[in-house]
Amino acid sequence: MASTNDLKNGMVLNIDGQLWSVVEFQHVKPGKGPAFVRTKIKNVLSGKTVDKTFNAGVKVETATVDRRDMQYLYNDGTDFVFMDLETYEQIPVSPEIVGDAANFLLEEQQAIVASHEGQVLFVELPASVVLEVTYTEPGLQGDRSNAGTKPAKVQTGYEVQVPLFLNQGDKVKIDTRTGEYLGRVTD
Repeated sequence: MASTNDLKNGMVLNIDGQLWSVVEFQHVKPGKGPAFVRTKIKNVLSGKTVDKTFNAGVKVETATVDRRDMQYLYNDGTDFVFMDLETYEQIPVSPEIVGDAANFLLEEQQAIVASHEGQVLFVELPASVVLEVTYTEPGLQGDRSNAGTKPAKVQTGYEVQVPLFLNQGDKVKIDTRTGEYLGRVTD
């Protein structure tokens, strides 16, 4: 149990038997009346986001979420297989749980796998990853019809908009939360 005053982003709450992750929270103290906490919470399993208001100081039930550093090994055709770096135990994770993170997963890449009572809840990647451009059209000098960007396919198969000067074989940094190009990486 925790108080609503202790809420933090990423904390997982057990509300009516369902697991909800805190996306945002804000303590509000109106001039008149009691203080309250306005939150935006996301259902861990369905991904649905809702706004919920709690009175300040109210007890909420927290869920015990085990976050472990794991290494992505391979996709066996149906599931993504991760290995616990401490016990070397391999666990399969379904594509529904991996979600958009699949666009940025490379073999041997580290990720945080969160589980609750043995059930995998979600896979958390670093804020950004470096991937190699496997295919892109050559950029033409003076071609500014699309604000100076062009589509490029990276080694995971994901397509991202990149500046015209990038070529096949270049490495790019991509934000895993939005899927956007962040910059070019030079070794």
